[in-house]
Amino acid sequence: MADLTAPQLDGARPLWRHPITLAVAVIAIAALAWRFWPSHPAETAGAPAAKATGKGAAGPTKFGGGDFNRPQPVSAVAARTGELNVVQTALGTVTALRTATVKTRADGLLQSVSFVEGGVVKEGAVLATIDPAPYQVALEQAAGQLARDQATLANAKVDLDRYQKLLAQDSIASQQVDQQVALVKQLEGTVKLDQAQVDNAKLQLSWCTITAPIGGLVGLRQIDPGNMVHGSDANGLVVITQLDPISVIFTIPQDTLPRVIARMKAGDRPPVEAWDRDQKTLLARGALSATDSQIDVSTGTVKLRASFSNAEGKLFPNQFVNVKMVVDTLHDAVIVPSAAVQRATQGTIVYVVNADNTASVRPVKVGASEGESTSIQSGLKAGERVVTDGVDRIREGAKVEVVVPGAPPPGAGDATRREEFKKGLESMTPEQREALKKKWESMTPEQREAYKKQRAAKSGS
Repeated sequence: MADLTAPQLDGARPLWRHPITLAVAVIAIAALAWRFWPSHPAETAGAPAAKATGKGAAGPTKFGGGDFNRPQPVSAVAARTGELNVVQTALGTVTALRTATVKTRADGLLQSVSFVEGGVVKEGAVLATIDPAPYQVALEQAAGQLARDQATLANAKVDLDRYQKLLAQDSIASQQVDQQVALVKQLEGTVKLDQAQVDNAKLQLSWCTITAPIGGLVGLRQIDPGNMVHGSDANGLVVITQLDPISVIFTIPQDTLPRVIARMKAGDRPPVEAWDRDQKTLLARGALSATDSQIDVSTGTVKLRASFSNAEGKLFPNQFVNVKMVVDTLHDAVIVPSAAVQRATQGTIVYVVNADNTASVRPVKVGASEGESTSIQSGLKAGERVVTDGVDRIREGAKVEVVVPGAPPPGAGDATRREEFKKGLESMTPEQREALKKKWESMTPEQREAYKKQRAAKSGS
């Protein structure tokens, strides 16, 4: 048998095995299904009405057209009454309540450093030691001098006792007894002076062990062991900063100050929150602790200090934070989502959904806001529904359809069914797709409509 060439082999293949022919068939069937499958359930039912109104009738089409007279889907929320916090925001600086620069009180050679840079120490912990030898020698000298003078005093007291007995026997002159009394008192003063010198030497020796005056975070050391240190050194050895508790200093307008002072006088400390730079992460919660004694006349603001518990160390000295302080609380306020409030040429407005599902513009007077909630001072009553999403698609008197947020929009089920139909076509063999095409073409319009309803019912189940 003669060898067949590639073109001859291609000619011998069935037609449906050609890739190009297969692709064209899939596209043709998909186009046919798109042509006869409605994009919305109301398309088939509204076809006679569209024909009756002529070309100018506004009806939904497959190419994005729509009936602008149809109710527009919107999200709406009923206004409610409740409590709303009046929040004052400001930019604050984290400030430590206590900071100590550790310096030596004794001059000498720095022998060792016991702290770890960047570590946390407790109050009284040993930080460094200075060579104690010179101070130990001075202490021994003072102690020796004290012992000598104490012995002299004891001998003078014994003589005084003897002289007093002889004076009673009229054996010696009273002048000699008086001189001995004066000598005893002089020696008692000398002993007290020696004792003070001993105590001073002990104090100097104790200064050779440097301890933490406060507990907190230890910074970087300013001097290394082996160097001479003096009490007059400006930098000291290290800086300790207290981290827990910690404070934040911020400013508020002077107009807000009277309400803050009134709350503090009543024993109520306004709560304060510290947020990060992006205002996305809450760093700490605290309370207002103090106000400054003067208002800054150049800015019209006053400084406040808030205290925070900082066990987790999220606040760091000199860190910039965003401060939110609850100045006051509104009771029985009419509250709506902030998304419902719109700005227009006539002022602040909201779109109200009436009982007949029509939208109307309502001018309102806006009060305080907190997060995604805004209080309405006038123009709206509790229970009235306001549009929160879809405002750009409505106007005064427009028909609206309130949908549940997150629910699929109308027609989403048709799109799902079309996608399922498309996937079903792709999974068919060429013979099955050809048979389906012939079956579809042989159907009457009524049969096609019944077939579509049948498939929709199956998809819904």
